[in-house]
Amino acid sequence: MKSVLRTIAVLAIALLSRPGNAQNDPFEFVALGDMPYNLPGDYEKFDRLIDRINTLNPAFSIHVGDIVSGITRCSDENFTKVKIQFDRFAGALVYTPGDNDWTDCHRLLMGSYDPLERLAHIRRLFFPETGKSLGRMPLTLENQSRVMPGEFSPYIENTRFRFKNVLFASAHVVGSLNNYDPARPAAVAEFEARDKANIVWIDEAFRLAGQSSALGLVLFWQAHVHATPRRTPDAPFAAPFHNTINAIERGAAKFNRPVLVIYGDFHFFEVQPFMNLKREPIPNVRRLQVYGDKFVHAARVRIEPANPALFAIEPLIIPENGPDK
Repeated sequence: MKSVLRTIAVLAIALLSRPGNAQNDPFEFVALGDMPYNLPGDYEKFDRLIDRINTLNPAFSIHVGDIVSGITRCSDENFTKVKIQFDRFAGALVYTPGDNDWTDCHRLLMGSYDPLERLAHIRRLFFPETGKSLGRMPLTLENQSRVMPGEFSPYIENTRFRFKNVLFASAHVVGSLNNYDPARPAAVAEFEARDKANIVWIDEAFRLAGQSSALGLVLFWQAHVHATPRRTPDAPFAAPFHNTINAIERGAAKFNRPVLVIYGDFHFFEVQPFMNLKREPIPNVRRLQVYGDKFVHAARVRIEPANPALFAIEPLIIPENGPDK
């Protein structure tokens, strides 16, 4: 019996000693979003991208929302088709909804749906099991709906997880002005409740990252929160995103370690400092905007603990999918 126990202990030590098991070892994940858009042609392109990601075998992948374009019907059929493609990810896939997935579904070209009904459907379809990501090898997640029941019980899509010594958290921040539409009182009420939940969740992510001495923090959502009216690019950032921007600035000042914010929305690859409301770079915070729409590519993010910047970011281009700009 002692020999058996000794053998088990040796095997356990060997497993813990293998490359990739140490908390501070480098690892890589893939970020993507705003796809598939131009249907049905993009289904094949998206499958090619998924196949490439599966070949790379990243620790996990993140999809920042917008699973249909702004002129595609928000039908059960179209959503289910994307869910089937999501199920092709060999590893874990963590998804957060975008505005095209529900907020914009009231548009005529998108089917004149009730956005709140579509949001409920998205939650049922893409978050079928609390505490689990999508993909064939799902990650264990913490959902705001479970961690903070009561007022924030609807927000199953706000998730967080720790991989090695980095904390990851999603927040349900979407384009189309974060669903703030004074012409639709129900939309305003929805925005105000979700915005409150998001800020509490982001604040808590910074607190947990600091408390646990995490090497860094990755936050991800769909919206380009520094959006301004197209004809007045020097205008103040849109008000429905102010609380989110302020939460990043407030949290980063206390955390004082590298932070990466990932989002989509504008469909081109870009890595830049994350700005506060005064258009000043927030120290230690960068933003990654992923490809999307006709650019069916992704981004590779490598966590390098020996690198002071922590995050090394590069495009993941699928040549058969066409140009990247």
